[in-house]
Amino acid sequence: MDGVQFHLPAVLTAAAIGFLVGGLWYSPIGFARAWMQASGVSEEQARGASRGRVFGLAALAQLVIAFNLAAFIGPKASLGFGLFAGFAAGLGWVAMSLGVIYLFEQRPLKLWLINSGYQVLVYTAMGGLLGAWR
Repeated sequence: MDGVQFHLPAVLTAAAIGFLVGGLWYSPIGFARAWMQASGVSEEQARGASRGRVFGLAALAQLVIAFNLAAFIGPKASLGFGLFAGFAAGLGWVAMSLGVIYLFEQRPLKLWLINSGYQVLVYTAMGGLLGAWR
């Protein structure tokens, strides 16, 4: 088996896309209010969080996701395969894993739809970029 190869600019860009899409998805122009209501997070709690810690760890997590997805997709993928693989990972692994957890935690369907929708969108976009950029 050959060693895993990464196209570093594509991985870094994919991580940035995940971070930026999240910023829009959970912003006032996205689902911020609906997410706060469904998750039980108040505006005061959201404002009181350590922004450096939250954003720094979120950026690190997006980087890990991008490297992992790049390894899964492989260096010879195409745009079509990348989109499919990203969508399949986002829906089949992430959204369904969240679904199982949310069922046992008795969390609202609305919260699952918001959070899983973001994950499916981001994994699909990352997968497409990683598949297309050689």
